[in-house]
Amino acid sequence: QVQLVESGGGLVQAGGSLRLSCAASGRTFSMYGMGWFRQAPGQEREFVAAISWSGRGTNYADSVKGRFTISRDNAKNTVYLQMNSLKLEDTGVYLCAAGYMLPPTSRPYEYTYWGQGTQATVSS
Repeated sequence: QVQLVESGGGLVQAGGSLRLSCAASGRTFSMYGMGWFRQAPGQEREFVAAISWSGRGTNYADSVKGRFTISRDNAKNTVYLQMNSLKLEDTGVYLCAAGYMLPPTSRPYEYTYWGQGTQATVSS
């Protein structure tokens, strides 16, 4: 069993930055691939970024490449999403996901555990 808790969301102007954190329970965090997804009202959940269980591979949605960075700190059981140059369309609930020994997959159905999400709102 893995529990995930996101934090770091908030309100920011376009062009600004936010850093999201996802804290995971358990003692096998280093064996889990981690992903970030986001969802706006009335929209399907979409892939944002992922990092492999080994930490050697990352994957980003085209819409966030060059602006967002995913990283992990296994000693702290935490994965981060640094979001820079934010745009209005980045607004949504950001959810953290985990799957045992996953590569940095963009497919949501491959993840086993999900957090409740943290809201990020970008204003003009």
